[in-house]
Amino acid sequence: MTSVVLQAEALNLPEIFSFKFRGKKVEIVERGDAIVITPVKSPIEALHGMFESDGHVVDRYLERKQVEKELEYGN
Repeated sequence: MTSVVLQAEALNLPEIFSFKFRGKKVEIVERGDAIVITPVKSPIEALHGMFESDGHVVDRYLERKQVEKELEYGN
């Protein structure tokens, strides 16, 4: 499976399709005999769920940074 992300305007699509993608980034994926074009809403959303997590990693990170700040500045 091959995949590439690029600006939609770089594609030469018929108007019936191009207006849907105007101003967006699209991902083009080759799956066997088919080519699928989908809009990429956000790089963060595109990678969401890529790694195993319980969903609270950011919260724990921010808590640790707050503790470090308090230890460093004595607040």
